[in-house]
Amino acid sequence: MERKKMFIDGEFCDSESGGAAPTICPATEEPIAEVPMATVGDTRRAIAAARRAFDDGVWSGMSPADRAKALLRVVELLKAKEAELAEIEAKDSGATIRKTTMMDIPVGIEHFRQLVELGARIPTYEPLPWIDFPYVSWNFVNREPIGVCAGIIPWNFPFMMAVWKTAPALIMGNTLVLKPASDTPLSALVLAECVAEADLPKGVFNVVTGSGAVVGRELASNPMVDKVALTGSTATGREVMRLASDTVKKVTLELGGKSPTIILDDADLNIAVDGALFGTFFHAGQVCESGTRCFVPASICDEFMGMLLERVSHIKVGDPLDFDTTMGPLINLAQYEKVLGYIELGQAEGARLLCGGKRPNGLDKGFFAEPTVFDQVRNDMRIAQEEIFGPVLSVIRYESVDAAIAMANASIYGLGGAVFSRDIPKAIEVAKRLRTGTVWINDYHLINALAPFGGYKQSGTGRELGPHGLLEFTE
Repeated sequence: MERKKMFIDGEFCDSESGGAAPTICPATEEPIAEVPMATVGDTRRAIAAARRAFDDGVWSGMSPADRAKALLRVVELLKAKEAELAEIEAKDSGATIRKTTMMDIPVGIEHFRQLVELGARIPTYEPLPWIDFPYVSWNFVNREPIGVCAGIIPWNFPFMMAVWKTAPALIMGNTLVLKPASDTPLSALVLAECVAEADLPKGVFNVVTGSGAVVGRELASNPMVDKVALTGSTATGREVMRLASDTVKKVTLELGGKSPTIILDDADLNIAVDGALFGTFFHAGQVCESGTRCFVPASICDEFMGMLLERVSHIKVGDPLDFDTTMGPLINLAQYEKVLGYIELGQAEGARLLCGGKRPNGLDKGFFAEPTVFDQVRNDMRIAQEEIFGPVLSVIRYESVDAAIAMANASIYGLGGAVFSRDIPKAIEVAKRLRTGTVWINDYHLINALAPFGGYKQSGTGRELGPHGLLEFTE
């Protein structure tokens, strides 16, 4: 089995302890490669390297145009590894090869390019209006890099999330220690290979593999780290925020969700059904903004459900390396058991299970679960309030748009959502009343790297992407 190395201070290395652990393919339950399990000492060494690289000004003092030139070389090298990355991502995360080939990797690389080019153009100098009373005063704002940043990324979109942390931090002049999820570290190490080949200054970019309890905790609490950017669960976000508060670090948190999809009574049902399907079952529902609560007018719900169930029956669950597969496995055994536990809970709560709810026939290995649809769901049920992070859709019938909006907002989360209607102005007005971050109209999951992304309430703090997300890496 291949043994991978971390990337610290411009060098690929093992853990100081020699410890390593396999990364497991969730479709086969077989090991793919071994990766180092970093210690606190390894993590501190990476932080110290990032601190030196920032403080000596070799990167932070470089012009944005020169930083962009260096980072666009990384983009070129990533493009050359696009097919390799797509296969690695499919094996490591269980994403379908169709998705990694057509979306995750090419879109991630394009996001890298767009964020770098946008960051190079963002003004760092902002003159303010001058005043002449009670005294003459002329002021300006200067935007500067924050310093050493920690990027902690999840297992659902490993490469994309690595890009979202790396490109903004580096183009704005910071240095970075990136911690990939222990389930899915491989694409971040390919990114490190490209950074090494692009010859960025030592210490500017580091990848430390290992557990959240060791590496993540040290990154969140170490006084030499100036900012933590995390994508993960709300529980993890709370812990990172608590640890970061001891040294008053800046934090950007993109956390959990229980996003609403509201179907209005004038919606094109073909579009609405496809949207609900995509919003929930994309990547087996392991997406933070998934539209897992679907609010449907009672007057059209039976027709909607008939169309939905017919299309769910055509979802092909199976080998993620088969290009015909449309839904792969869950990431690991713990997640598989959690999802099946919620399906049992939904039935115990009185929701009506219409399809799914178990392991697909013929898939005896791997962490596979059938696409699952519940009807007769109340918004106060746990399956409608708690993030399941799996292929489970709760359909909630409503009598009035006001009632649908009230139920949609009755959640601790507020990351995403969607409204389906033929009347676009009306859909936008409904969207404005939702206490949530990104709202799609007649679509789902389409993310523009030039627009901000982030959540309300316990779905996070701060924004990623676009100028708003880039400025999160400055002060």
